[in-house]
Amino acid sequence: MDLSERQAEIADLVREHGFLSVDKLSERFDVTTQTIRRDLNRLCDHGVARRRHGGIETASTAGNLAYESRQILARLAKQTIAREVAQHIDDDASLAFSIGTTPELVAEALLRHSNLKIFTNNLNIAMLSCRNPSFEVTMAGGRLRNGDRDVLGDGLETFLSALMVDIGIYGAAGVADDGTLLDFYAEEVQARRLIRQNSRKTFLVLDYTKFSRAAHVRGGNIGEATKVFCEKRPPENILEVLEASGTELVVCGEEQHQ
Repeated sequence: MDLSERQAEIADLVREHGFLSVDKLSERFDVTTQTIRRDLNRLCDHGVARRRHGGIETASTAGNLAYESRQILARLAKQTIAREVAQHIDDDASLAFSIGTTPELVAEALLRHSNLKIFTNNLNIAMLSCRNPSFEVTMAGGRLRNGDRDVLGDGLETFLSALMVDIGIYGAAGVADDGTLLDFYAEEVQARRLIRQNSRKTFLVLDYTKFSRAAHVRGGNIGEATKVFCEKRPPENILEVLEASGTELVVCGEEQHQ
């Protein structure tokens, strides 16, 4: 997204606090109120937040945010996760990618690798991966969802069921207290399940905000992944699930991994 680091940080702050005033933001970032107002206009244009008298507040939505808006939220954390994941993948590997803004950033972080075989149901990831001429990119066929630019449905099951890739990379809209993975659509849960079943190893990529995010479709558990990547240590109850399942936790940006 064509946003500055300050604008991306403001997006995360408003998501965390619900409302932020222009004056407080001006003081925090040591810039003029006019500069902050321009920043807020950009965020509102992207649908991440909405203006309120004297400041900005979280955009209300009954479901998931638009893909372009999700690309903005927790962007720095997602980039940290993506860089770490790339270090766990060798050249010549075969990879299955689910939809999601964090998997897309992982695909971008892998562009310096060589000879990867990429399988995905997401047009964003497929087109991004094509920037490396040594990659072999295969995409599921079918009808694209306009907003997320992904393919779901019966064709996806046929596509993924014919594979056995080295690593499956997927995310989730949220994580319940018991480690259950949550999403907004049953078809997204099915896609994640198929990737998990048809991969030798699975990498679950989650920024910390997912541990407080509600979504209404259940599917899978955090402890089913081979490795979980997050920019911070998850809550204690999640750590217990990971320990019981034997799933490896990689705290991205830290020298010590559990």
